[in-house]
Amino acid sequence: MKKLLLLLMLISGFAEAQQNKDGWTLSAGKVDKYTGVVTANGRIGILPSAKPFEVKSIILNNVYDKESPLGVSRILLGMNFGNLEMKIDGELITENNISNWNQTLYMKEAGFTTSFDFKDKATISYTIYALRNVQYTGYIDVNIVPKKNIEVEVAGKIITPEEYKNPLSTFRILQDLETTMPILQTVAKSRLEKHTVSTSATFIWYDINSTRENQRPELTPKKINKFEHQVSFKKSLAKGKAYGFAWTAAQCTTQDFEDPQSESERFVIFNLLTPKTELLKQHKKLWEELWEGDIIIEGDLQSQLDVRLALYHLYAFARGDSNLSIAPMGLSSQNYNGHIFWDTELWMFPPLLMLNQDIARSLVNYRSDRLQKAKEKAINFGYKGAMFPWESDDTGEEATPAWALTGTFEHHITADVAIAFWNYYRVTKNKKWLFERGYPMMKEIADYWVSRSSKNKDGSYSIKNVVGANEFAPNVNDNAFTNGSAITALKFAVQAAKETSNAANPLWEEIADNIIIHKFSDGTTKEHKAYDGDIIKQADVNLLTYPLSIINDKETVLKDLKYYEPRLSPEGPAMGQSVFAVIYARLGNSKEAFRLFKRSYEPNKRPPFGALAEAATSNNPYFATGAGGMLQVVLAGFGGLHITKNGIEQINPILPKEWKSLTLKGIGTEKKTYRITK
Repeated sequence: MKKLLLLLMLISGFAEAQQNKDGWTLSAGKVDKYTGVVTANGRIGILPSAKPFEVKSIILNNVYDKESPLGVSRILLGMNFGNLEMKIDGELITENNISNWNQTLYMKEAGFTTSFDFKDKATISYTIYALRNVQYTGYIDVNIVPKKNIEVEVAGKIITPEEYKNPLSTFRILQDLETTMPILQTVAKSRLEKHTVSTSATFIWYDINSTRENQRPELTPKKINKFEHQVSFKKSLAKGKAYGFAWTAAQCTTQDFEDPQSESERFVIFNLLTPKTELLKQHKKLWEELWEGDIIIEGDLQSQLDVRLALYHLYAFARGDSNLSIAPMGLSSQNYNGHIFWDTELWMFPPLLMLNQDIARSLVNYRSDRLQKAKEKAINFGYKGAMFPWESDDTGEEATPAWALTGTFEHHITADVAIAFWNYYRVTKNKKWLFERGYPMMKEIADYWVSRSSKNKDGSYSIKNVVGANEFAPNVNDNAFTNGSAITALKFAVQAAKETSNAANPLWEEIADNIIIHKFSDGTTKEHKAYDGDIIKQADVNLLTYPLSIINDKETVLKDLKYYEPRLSPEGPAMGQSVFAVIYARLGNSKEAFRLFKRSYEPNKRPPFGALAEAATSNNPYFATGAGGMLQVVLAGFGGLHITKNGIEQINPILPKEWKSLTLKGIGTEKKTYRITK
């Protein structure tokens, strides 16, 4: 009975989303349970809500302050500039006096539109953009169609989280000759005063020259309290005559600007004085370029929408011009403190490397920009080379809470970084980057693994006292994935040395050839030396088949699949199922691959749009790591794409019976198209 109720809830929650036939839009009416999806541009994330004119939160990428005086860093919850307030004939619009509520995410152009009717007086719609072209700004485009003659009053707000210190709120009308520029602004210190944060905002009117003070509606500022400041205008509207305006805002911090207060004003003035058509045209053009890398599924609309939503989020959370990385929840929340994990290198990076090398370059450059801190960490723990933090922030130092053993012992992250670096070179063949960033990084990482491994009496090598990918097993010896990733990083360093005409340390190859991977008596790979069949948090051993290609013989691959899949915890993250799905697809078993593909994300979808939570039992979307995993199933599994010494090659693609065709567009530097049909 419980399963039936759950099924009915899922059908109800996603019914409207499934009605979109173009594969690009997700729509929903009123629902009991609501999880929004962000509009983001790689710098800011704007999360809408289920209430009219309300934005739940704004997240700022790579801007951190300590979560508490004795805590670690946490990404900033930005000042909320996304809330408007509208009154019609003196009555405030709320969720209780509207009808025909609909929200639609237009993935192709990254706009989120809300529409509704207010009584019998007006139809109202507004679209939220995190402008891709003006990356520190948001833009809310509002349209009103009166059904009667009405009086409208609109307020735009800046709401500062109460954790901020000493907010200073002002309203000023700047002027240059005849051009006047009204600016609502709040400047404050972040919670422990690491950063100064400034938000500026203004209204834009389309039907008049909004820069002439005597031609625009009169603006009335009002300070609600210490943390909320607004400005409003009134306008009489005639029946049937559509009226449009926008609210735009910019948010800048001392993380990126010496003078965030002035810069936030300049961004707003730029949006104010740039025609709407041109401003949004530039935003949409940049998204059109992103979608040159796309996945097209014919015959299964729901899979198409799910896959596009995953890819939309990876594009939305990153930029090719930023040298920043992607946190597990992207720009949707402060979960995991907005820190950077292996989630990027192992899960999100591969699909982005195939589809958008500009973004991929930013992700690897994020790590090389923090190489010096990784070298210092290695020295501090008694090792050589570079040792990367399990959780990374803007500083490059370890940002994991001290109580979490992962921060002190989960060392495979260092190998994961090197693997991503070599794969970036294999795909792009960017020799200049390899000389300047790639090889110097890979050399330091290889030297780390030489110092981190210990030689046994029989000449083999062990890596002791680690937390592996399966974090349910702390402080173990010879974890399969840690050892496998170290082997791979060492071998890649040898290849990178040869490519750059450098002399490889002979120990790199010797250790790589002799690191232990333990086995059960029947040949099944052991997760670590003392492993005896416990439930695991996520895939570990199976990563040695994909993506590491260390275990390749079919008999062992199948043994490992069948042994570890039943041991995956239902409370674990989605990525384990994705690994199994890729491997089955590469074995030619499309039935098992498709089953696990669906299991990798469907239980994690949250209504009404299908935002992914980390696990079937959690509610912390949007889980960009899970998106990366499911996309790898499509690209590296069904699509048969392999990253090799020759770049990206297609080997034995396979189509699920549920799909008519699969088209992969914009693959690699040559922007190739691969089409798989029955």
